[in-house]
Amino acid sequence: MDQAWKWDMLDSQPTWTTERLELLKSSFEAGLTCREIAGRIGVSRNAVIGKLSRLQLKRERIVAAPRRKDLTGNRRRTVRLRLRRQVLMSVEIDEAPIHTTHTCSLFELSAETCRWPISTPGAEDFCFCGSPPMQGFPYCPGHSRLAYRITER
Repeated sequence: MDQAWKWDMLDSQPTWTTERLELLKSSFEAGLTCREIAGRIGVSRNAVIGKLSRLQLKRERIVAAPRRKDLTGNRRRTVRLRLRRQVLMSVEIDEAPIHTTHTCSLFELSAETCRWPISTPGAEDFCFCGSPPMQGFPYCPGHSRLAYRITER
């Protein structure tokens, strides 16, 4: 059995022939990805990454400008907060009752019920408000007043 294993090792071709190495280097210099190089050579992507590492071939890092995504995320947040403020200011929530008798359990929650928790989870009297929520918000007008504080600038 040991002999069969030795014969298999002798019959196998080396993975990195001189032709494959040249193709690896030229493809790497051309800027192809490791996946594309692996497809051309006929080896796995991990084999390409390992060989590039052993040959100490590295791509030059380009120092990029600060990402615009961060700025866009801040802008989206600002727009969202401004829209929320306009909606809340347009609705009379100052006089809305905070809790009514419309309570529901966790299983009865839906898009048409206020999701404000009442009492402590696990307590016998724990429930949710259950009143109709404001459109686009998870809470009724009374609980929206508590959840979304409107501050003047």
